[in-house]
Amino acid sequence: MMFDNLSVSDATVEKLINVGISLIILIVGYIVIKIVLHVAKKTLERSSLDPVLYRFILRITKIIMWIILLLMIMERFGFKMNSLITVLAAAGAAIALALRDSLANVAGGIMILINKPFAQDDYIDINGTTGQVRDIDLFVTHLKTYDNKVITIPNGMVNTSVLINYTKENKRRVDCCFNIGYDDDIKQAKDILAAIAESHPAIYRDPQPIIGVAGQKDNCISIDMKVWCETDNYWDVKYFLEENVKLAFDEAGITIPFPQMDVHIKKK
Repeated sequence: MMFDNLSVSDATVEKLINVGISLIILIVGYIVIKIVLHVAKKTLERSSLDPVLYRFILRITKIIMWIILLLMIMERFGFKMNSLITVLAAAGAAIALALRDSLANVAGGIMILINKPFAQDDYIDINGTTGQVRDIDLFVTHLKTYDNKVITIPNGMVNTSVLINYTKENKRRVDCCFNIGYDDDIKQAKDILAAIAESHPAIYRDPQPIIGVAGQKDNCISIDMKVWCETDNYWDVKYFLEENVKLAFDEAGITIPFPQMDVHIKKK
């Protein structure tokens, strides 16, 4: 009976020792995690990584370190590390399978933040959906249209779609096409277009505007006009050209033809 009491007492003491060691491991581990996360945060803030990405890295690092710490504590109470890792791996695989679409969006978000095909406030087109980038997070990208609609696109789709960034470069080319009649003077029309391009201060002189006959259609001659300007001035220049060319052509008596058809009736 005395030995049984001694055995129970030893077991209790052993449990108390394990609890004490576990508390020490928990406290020390907590301090280590805080230090590692602080150092990692300072390092990442000085890097060129996007804030969204380095906050995600910090969260993942924190979760992994806490899992390792808890596994170390559980091992003190007789849990086998290999078994725990196997269970966690199986649970992770099941969760990954259930959340595969969400994980694809996270992977897409990480690729966007690393490769930086666009940034906040850029004006982009994704498979025909256009808008200004309002916000980028790990799951979705938010676009804001000029008529104040907000469009949310999953990052998995963004990462695998054809993307056009209209504002990534500092300058853009404005392409216009104007039609004149076959009876109009081509040289006169080209001189008018050159004068209009020269009159706007936002249009670059270098590269020079390109003005040339683009083709001869059924009812008109098409003249291309291509000018360069700052990206921010694109729409101002576009609207200026479209309006002032029409006014100048009207003043010079140059016709802007419309589709027409000549019908000949033969009398029997």
